[in-house]
Amino acid sequence: MTPDLQALATLDRTIHEPARLMIMTVLYAVNEADFLYLQRECGLTQGNLSSHLGKLEAAGYVLIEKMFKGKYPLTVCSLTQKGRAAFAEYLQKIRVVSESPSNGRRTLVKPGPDKAERPGLLRNGN
Repeated sequence: MTPDLQALATLDRTIHEPARLMIMTVLYAVNEADFLYLQRECGLTQGNLSSHLGKLEAAGYVLIEKMFKGKYPLTVCSLTQKGRAAFAEYLQKIRVVSESPSNGRRTLVKPGPDKAERPGLLRNGN
């Protein structure tokens, strides 16, 4: 296994989970986002989004601020410096593997003989 490929084993699992990866990606692209915007962009239910935001907040990656806009509650989320740095590191590891010089140049499994050439196989679905 190449060192570049071994980098995948060290990916941050908190970020790597698909729903949290979507949340981190959206928040990395903007300064902050309200709960409803994140919910629409990520296609998550309120419960799922809340749960995943809680895990990202516990890791120190997301800051969640609850406030009011007029009479309505508003939850605004943003990446912390730690979250931004962790996501940048995650992206770098993915780039290293995807841009590896050996990427696409090796055959991992040699193709076997064609079915017609293999002895003992029945033809025409029989």
